[in-house]
Amino acid sequence: MVLDGLKYTSSHEWVKHEGSIATIGISDHAQDHLGEVVFVDLPESGASVSKGGSFGAVESVKATSDVNSPVSGDIVEINTKLTETPGLLMFMLRLLKVIERTSGVCG
Repeated sequence: MVLDGLKYTSSHEWVKHEGSIATIGISDHAQDHLGEVVFVDLPESGASVSKGGSFGAVESVKATSDVNSPVSGDIVEINTKLTETPGLLMFMLRLLKVIERTSGVCG
């Protein structure tokens, strides 16, 4: 399912820009491919992420996959519900101070 307002990467992460905030998650396709998610590893609020760099991992009963950031910025919010219920992959984190808009991201 492709949702309005989201930009998708070839590695199945998505980003939604809302002013100076960028929300990041992984696509439904990636979630379906992973199967049952059992653990999500995310950085702390306040950390910085770089465009194209890994910022965490999603572990399922099938595999562990790195999650890469489609943009650069400073983390202002982590979806803390993922630590208790890793299968709820709505959004992973929100960034402030998006340094550059995505390029190489499909619409």
